[in-house]
Amino acid sequence: MLRILKTLKAREWIYFALGVGFIVLQIFLDLTMPDYMSTITELAVSGAASGMAEIWKNGALMLACALGSALSSAVVGFFAARIAAAVSFRLRSQVFDKVESFSMEEINKFSTASLITRTTNDITQVQMVISMGLQVVVKAPVLAVWAIVKILGRNWKWSVVTACAVIVMILMMIVLLIAVFPKFRKVQKLTDNLNAVTRENLTGVRVVRAYNAEEYQEKKFEKANEELTRTQLFTSRAMAVLSPVMTIVMSGLTLAIYWIGAYLIGDLPTAAERASLFGQMTAFSGYAMQVVMAFMMLAMIFIILPRALVSVKRIGEVLDTEASIKDGTLTAAPEGSPVGTVEFRHVSFKYPDASEYVLHDMSFKAERGQTVAFIGSTGSGKSTAINLVPRFYDATEGEVLVDGVNVKDYTLAALHDKIGYVPQRAVMFSGTVESNVAYGEKTGMEFDRDKVKEAVRVAQGKEFVEKMDGGYSAHIAQGGTNVSGGQKQRLAIARAVCREPEIYIFDDSFSALDYKTDRLLRSALKEETGNATSLIVAQRIGTIRDADLIVVLDEGNVVGKGTHEELLKTCKVYREIALSQLSAEELGEDIVKEEERK
Repeated sequence: MLRILKTLKAREWIYFALGVGFIVLQIFLDLTMPDYMSTITELAVSGAASGMAEIWKNGALMLACALGSALSSAVVGFFAARIAAAVSFRLRSQVFDKVESFSMEEINKFSTASLITRTTNDITQVQMVISMGLQVVVKAPVLAVWAIVKILGRNWKWSVVTACAVIVMILMMIVLLIAVFPKFRKVQKLTDNLNAVTRENLTGVRVVRAYNAEEYQEKKFEKANEELTRTQLFTSRAMAVLSPVMTIVMSGLTLAIYWIGAYLIGDLPTAAERASLFGQMTAFSGYAMQVVMAFMMLAMIFIILPRALVSVKRIGEVLDTEASIKDGTLTAAPEGSPVGTVEFRHVSFKYPDASEYVLHDMSFKAERGQTVAFIGSTGSGKSTAINLVPRFYDATEGEVLVDGVNVKDYTLAALHDKIGYVPQRAVMFSGTVESNVAYGEKTGMEFDRDKVKEAVRVAQGKEFVEKMDGGYSAHIAQGGTNVSGGQKQRLAIARAVCREPEIYIFDDSFSALDYKTDRLLRSALKEETGNATSLIVAQRIGTIRDADLIVVLDEGNVVGKGTHEELLKTCKVYREIALSQLSAEELGEDIVKEEERK
């Protein structure tokens, strides 16, 4: 909760101070009303001649107190809502900004579903408790103490009965809090799980339907839903005990006060004394009800406070997590450094918490304007290797250098400005063709329609884009669901081209393209981006055979480096991959002879 207090600005502290002031005013007015009620009761019972005028006078004052209390409550509600909204606004911004700084290690640690829940549901819980807290947490103890002070000067028998009622309520709330608090922690984790199952089902809806797995997914969702529902029912039923017990305590306290009062009044000799004591009993009953109401308000906050405390802890876990990828200090390579070079020096890598290395002692250098390709069997570490260049992960051992500088020394913004990245799975954002191609910012560059058009032309997307309704202003749905896989890949490539980077990274980005489009695209890229360095991960020999350097990986080890022709002669793994895709005649007579000799 200390973290939440730190988010309050000067304006919110002013709102808080004003809110507390109006709460004190409201309590004063609420506790003044029983005094007027006592006077009215005493006047009505005594039957004095001037009593009616006094009754009207005290009744008017009592009504004014009630209206003042209602107005104060509305003002407090306004201030509480403003404070709660401001805090939740800042917490959402802080969590979102923090997640933006996370590397893949931290995102995988929390899981996407959990981060979404923490940004939405958990912050909503905090907002709710702040909104109610200012009105209840501040008001309840002040009201209880003030009302008890008023009671202490009255008959001790009534005070004892009230004390017993208070002890019963406190014991009940302590027992419930101990029993229910661990379940609230579990509720938030189960909410994460339900979110994950739902998200997985929606993301993979095509596969689910294609394999008639709707029933399987329903059972999976039902299991997560039932577990969450069962836990929520436990907490709800436990907390539901509060309301009837409070009602019983309140009714029993009222009955006890009047029952004791009946005996006390009956023992008094004169009507005046009986009238006075009856008025005191009415006032005491009003104060006792205020004490009970204070504890009822505390009970309300106890219903939502445990879950909110769990949510605060979960939000704190995100905000306190240090990103494993630290920003460097360099915004540019030193003067005289080579431009557009990428070098791996004895790089080894294993994923966090993994026991085995994915890459082993990998070394190569790509000069400016060269194309370096990576090929190998599935799981050989191709994508892992190129993901070390933009620092999605950091090398476990060795160095990755860009322009002769270790990537860890650059600021992330400066490093990413040098790179045009096309992921294995093309990602489209809701918007237009133009907004997707001109996505992101690069220092000192402005994206305009002409630059977007040129990038789309290079990526071989001009024909289908200009046929779309609206052309470059055509709508792209979230995830690019209204365009095909090949179209998404070409738009993703156009996005990289539009940035005019020093280094292109293509992570198996040509797989959805037909051979003709693949060839035309690579030719256009070579012509238009000849001064840029390209790192390509591919499965097709045809895509990479013209590369200046081909790195062959097998189970994380570099088993071959060279040109297409060199590797056909020297690398068995590359030759096997090549022969699985192309005929010996297509690869050359030397390969035929080699195979015949074997």
